[in-house]
Amino acid sequence: MAEPAAHTDDEGDTVPESVDLLLTGATLVDGTGGPARPGDVAVRDGRIVAVGPDLDVAATETVDLTGLVLSPGFIDPHTHYDAQVLWDRDVTPSSWHGVTTVIMGNCGFGIAPTRPEHREIILRTLENVEGMTLSALEEGLPWTFETFPEYLDALDAAPTRLNLAALFGHTPLRFYVMGTDATERAATPEEVEQMRALLAEGIDAGAVGLSSSRTESHIGAYGKPVPSRLADLDEIRTLAGVLGDKDKGTFESTWGPDLFVEEFAEIAKDIDRPVSWAALMTVKENPAYTDDVVARVAAAGGPVHPQVSCRPIMIQLQLSDPAPFANVPAFEEILGLERADRPALYADAAWRDRAWEGMQARWGNKLLDVTVAETSVHHELVDGPTLGEMAAEGDGNPVSVMADLALAEDLQTRFRMIMVNDDDDQIATLLQNPTFLLGLSDAGAHTSQLCDANFSTHLLAEFHRARGDLTLEQAVWRLTGQPAEVYGLADRGRIAEGRAADLVAFDPATVGTGPSERVTDFPGGADRLVAHSTGIEHVWVNGTAIRRDGRDLDGVRPGGLLRDFA
Repeated sequence: MAEPAAHTDDEGDTVPESVDLLLTGATLVDGTGGPARPGDVAVRDGRIVAVGPDLDVAATETVDLTGLVLSPGFIDPHTHYDAQVLWDRDVTPSSWHGVTTVIMGNCGFGIAPTRPEHREIILRTLENVEGMTLSALEEGLPWTFETFPEYLDALDAAPTRLNLAALFGHTPLRFYVMGTDATERAATPEEVEQMRALLAEGIDAGAVGLSSSRTESHIGAYGKPVPSRLADLDEIRTLAGVLGDKDKGTFESTWGPDLFVEEFAEIAKDIDRPVSWAALMTVKENPAYTDDVVARVAAAGGPVHPQVSCRPIMIQLQLSDPAPFANVPAFEEILGLERADRPALYADAAWRDRAWEGMQARWGNKLLDVTVAETSVHHELVDGPTLGEMAAEGDGNPVSVMADLALAEDLQTRFRMIMVNDDDDQIATLLQNPTFLLGLSDAGAHTSQLCDANFSTHLLAEFHRARGDLTLEQAVWRLTGQPAEVYGLADRGRIAEGRAADLVAFDPATVGTGPSERVTDFPGGADRLVAHSTGIEHVWVNGTAIRRDGRDLDGVRPGGLLRDFA
């Protein structure tokens, strides 16, 4: 049989005579925000070589995608897989939800550069501020690196299921240069210059940018502020200036009292690089807050992309690790203690009064609506009465109820609480603003407390299909083209000739997420919450299938570290 003749596709480009993979019959949503259209995609050597209707080309493998949407692979711009990926090369559960690229090292945190004498304090920082299980970190993390370039090499040393990109974290950078003084004081000019040189080295080695944190709730090892909170704004501006000097990379940071809308805009304009800050969350009882911030962002200008989430921030909290309450002074006291010493303080009546007063100041009455989620002894309370209802039968202090329940179970009771982002109508308004960046899955962090790695399938199911707030094209752009542009992933995020063949085929009628479930598959048997997807039928990373007919393929790892950014 004769080979089919070469011809031109819908963009006027020549179609090769043969390819590795031909995807036919799909509805193409190409990641640009442009209208969906029928079409085929041809792939050779891991890249898209032709896009068009009814491509006439010989292929080693042809997959019929009739009835499915074919889009670029989803990009998660806000993860904390820095440690987990070194023992979980499949990058789960993100890889179950159509994600093909993750950006790690957000909020100033990471595990490199780290001197051997600082390993414990780095891990304890991640335990407190990012809710990572210390025993899993200690058992699962192979310290085969010290510098940031060596860490990138460790990521690159073995294949992964997904593509990885790493931000250079301000907290480990400060520890590396200043030692334990990093949590106590501002840096000297000489120390800032050392940090600047190390960051420049990291950008040259392949870091996708710099990350930092100013948020008051970020309490690190031994109850002390994370190091980046001790940096003055001149230090932050100097480090961000490295990105301007290199003309590459993105600055990501959480906001704080002295670093918010106007300051981020000023930095973005000074360095002429994208800035993405975390996070703008909705608060149902105060809708004016988000309206005000949106107006300030527009007025401030600059290439700034505040991050928003499409899911309510709902946690399952244990009092053994109350990191989400770190901005409450009484709980900051708890986090400053070794775990074995925490029960005594929880039993103290004066502490309980301080804690309830502090909770009301920071969180209003949210604690009144908290329920028991998981327990081995309080079975009759699961999804039952709220702490407020139980407190009304006693002294009226829900902290006392919470503490008594937890103390009866060695602090292992899990409580369910919606923290913020609790108004879908407000969330929809933010998602419709093209300036804002969809992120904050926090995948890899708070793993025993929440699972928002399923943000992509939740967006498609809830804000596209169920509510209709976003068109299909807008939702896909949020997950693909926009994060690729903000982080300079020039060959990802679009279906176009020459781009990497990171692709997802999903059923628009069934795409979504299943419920969270607790598993014990981390090192040392540590637990975590995960959620599986529905309707994600096929996924390709760099042209290789990692999921087929709704099932993940075992032992397939075509991803790796991305080092080249615009």
